Amino acid sequence: MTDKYLNYKPSIFFRNGQFNTIYTALFRKPETPIWSRVRIETPDGDFFDTDQILQNNRQLVIILHGLEGSTSSQYMIGLSSFLSENQFDVIAVNHRSCSGEMNRLKTMYNSGFTNDLHQLVTENETTYEAIFIVGFSLGGNIVLKYINDGIYPQSPKVKRVVGVSVPIHLSNCLQEIIKPKNKMYDKMFKRSLISKLKLKHKQFPKEVPIEKLDEVKTLWHIDEFFTGPMHGYDGAEHYYESCSSLQFLAKTQIPLMLINAQDDPFLSADCYPYRFSDEHPYFELVAPKHGGHVGFYTKGKVFWHEKLIADFFRAENKT
Repeated sequence: MTDKYLNYKPSIFFRNGQFNTIYTALFRKPETPIWSRVRIETPDGDFFDTDQILQNNRQLVIILHGLEGSTSSQYMIGLSSFLSENQFDVIAVNHRSCSGEMNRLKTMYNSGFTNDLHQLVTENETTYEAIFIVGFSLGGNIVLKYINDGIYPQSPKVKRVVGVSVPIHLSNCLQEIIKPKNKMYDKMFKRSLISKLKLKHKQFPKEVPIEKLDEVKTLWHIDEFFTGPMHGYDGAEHYYESCSSLQFLAKTQIPLMLINAQDDPFLSADCYPYRFSDEHPYFELVAPKHGGHVGFYTKGKVFWHEKLIADFFRAENKT
């Protein structure tokens, strides 16, 4: 890890991880690019929506958002715009149920759901010389799991991947999120997911046990009663154990950059594998002292991590 990748030095207010996280989420208002909404029909009879910027470039970037985000999240818009201005085609993904329209099946999305990402890679690999993938937070865990868990054969067109603010140890990070210091986030995620679960209950009244909502106190209970069982896991801890990307990182065979700020309020100590980064030929951990969770506020249109990601992808053309 070089000093170049640790040189995020914000002003004094943004040296607080909570402030950087909240301010950026609330007040960054990047201009939405001119993109096209494309619905992807899936082999299991469901769908997910993407927003695409296609300009006949030779390289494609697929971008995944975090828990209860969407392509309208500021970090999705900011990175999509910047990459499209720098000779990359972009497909920004809305996870199932996150585009403003509820998906068809009982299942929605989760931290280990790699099916839709694999479908996008497969459908685009003959069109592009290179495919790059970026995942934010939960989306980052999906990306890191996808390229390393061996469930799908890896396309040779996928050249480099990046995870930003990724909870690579799901169980311990969940315990961070439900701590008193993060109560506002826990409450926000819980409220959004409960709203969706009520809609799911209307779709599948016998399969989504709405009475369990009375027992939900934290985000952990959502995963214990709903996310886990709805997606084939025994409960929250089985879900976390099965899907945490940390266990798969040793299998990394293409350049992978993990950008996790040291003051990220969501992340546990397990999310900073410094020694592993020093020893692995393809894995690089970038852990600036500041940045918060998907924050990295930078004065101006383009944020620090967005320039870093573009540089990392451009480096593929020099190898």
